Amino acid sequence: MTLISIIYSRTQLSTKNIGLRNIEVADTKICSIDGESGKLTYRGFEIFDLVKNSTFEETSYLLLFGDLPTSLELQNFRKKLYASRDIPAQVIRTMKERPKSASPMDVLQSSVSMLADFGNSSDDSKQVNISRAISLIAKFPTIVATWNCIRQGLPIVEPSKDLTHAANALYMFNGKEPDKEFARDFDVCLILHAEHSFNASTFAAREVASTRAHIYASVAAAVGALSGELHGGANVKVMQALQEIGSVDNVEGWVKEKLNSGGRIMGMGHAVYKTDDPRAKILREMSRRLAAKTNTKWYDMTQKIEDVSKKEMRKRKRPEIFANVDLYSASVYYVMGIPVDLNTPIFAIARVAGWTAHIVEEKFAEAQPKPVLYRPKATYVGRYCGPLGCEYVPIDKRDH
Repeated sequence: MTLISIIYSRTQLSTKNIGLRNIEVADTKICSIDGESGKLTYRGFEIFDLVKNSTFEETSYLLLFGDLPTSLELQNFRKKLYASRDIPAQVIRTMKERPKSASPMDVLQSSVSMLADFGNSSDDSKQVNISRAISLIAKFPTIVATWNCIRQGLPIVEPSKDLTHAANALYMFNGKEPDKEFARDFDVCLILHAEHSFNASTFAAREVASTRAHIYASVAAAVGALSGELHGGANVKVMQALQEIGSVDNVEGWVKEKLNSGGRIMGMGHAVYKTDDPRAKILREMSRRLAAKTNTKWYDMTQKIEDVSKKEMRKRKRPEIFANVDLYSASVYYVMGIPVDLNTPIFAIARVAGWTAHIVEEKFAEAQPKPVLYRPKATYVGRYCGPLGCEYVPIDKRDH
């Protein structure tokens, strides 16, 4: 009996049609989420400790290899990462042939698929997959920034070989080296977005990897899953809402109207957290500090959206909701000069570290047995004509 069938038999299908919520489909050593207490850990390390002490490069190493690196290991990891930032000329040529209106996430997804042409497809060993993972992490900012230049008709900004991962990404987006505070804040954002257990995009990556498809196919699937507004696209919706609202004075009326019409307040509520999302706590303070530094209104507006949404939900006797990672990250990226429609690709730039760690774990699970490939069961509720099925009527007789 497979793990999936055991799960379904134990739950007696009572959880069907709710997105596999609370259904455990595999073991993982990568990430732990305690939704009741708002606790998030990567490989056993609390997120608050990582954003205080670590860097995205070190966190990526932790996710891929399972432990924090020594100084020499981190130095060698950075060398490989920085040396792998360039993308093939063929990928750039293909980007130039696309309509300038193409979605950045669609461009990212297709570019990832093309990268498979330049890897060693015959060797699927663990070491080769880790090397591919490092290459993908390195190339994601280059792909996104290159497309941003191409669609605007601007000269392509070549990646730096010296700047940190976060500073290099901001440099390629804005064409100039960022100040140290912006670079460090962006580094923290990447750490916060790097991993989040079996979310929709990570599950998509693992599901594809379970078929023994290569890492590029798995990551491309994850990019596609992240593009939806109920997943990675939520931060774009948050910033668009802020621009639509316009000022703090308009927030309360906007929230009430949205809830009265049955709409969602993007950035509020989470499928797992039943209290404050720990990532939102960090981004809330970052947004406040950056707003003061840049003299912008976005933090005040966002905070009021959070406050009014909570108050309205209580007034309407609905379940309490809390800010999630998307609510404050939207204004943080905007203040950093990142175009609104690149918010989700930025999410991908960080999350590819978690995706690739999960793909490696999926392909090379060492301890617990798992299904050969994911194959959940569905309950058929469609047409039923009897034990022999429905009678097929030839098309010439259906017209009478």
